[in-house]
Amino acid sequence: MIGLDTNVLIRHLTLDDPDQAERASTLIATTCSIEEPGYINRVVMCELVWVLERAYRYERGVIATCLEAILRTADLRVENEKAVWVALARYQDGYDFADALIGETNVLAGVEKTYTFDKRATALGAFAAVDQ
Repeated sequence: MIGLDTNVLIRHLTLDDPDQAERASTLIATTCSIEEPGYINRVVMCELVWVLERAYRYERGVIATCLEAILRTADLRVENEKAVWVALARYQDGYDFADALIGETNVLAGVEKTYTFDKRATALGAFAAVDQ
């Protein structure tokens, strides 16, 4: 199994640099398979969303479609896939992807509440506000 970094996925998805896009897509097509999937960890998923939002100014719906495509690709394996699916659903509801993934990852690990100063994150249910 090989790991895929954020920049490889960005090139593959955006095709913004023709040479690197071709190399990234070729790597994925020739190296990743159902038997030996490309591994994408949670940090890469968070970076991917951040880069697509901030640097590329992609709309939330486009980003959600990209994440779903990655999750549904049999030749790729996403770390803690269940938590990423939940985070994707929350992201589609308007929440921050990274916050949603942190919250769900912690819930699945048995964490009762994750304390935060981020008032928006507390609406996710997995978080609680630090008392003032």
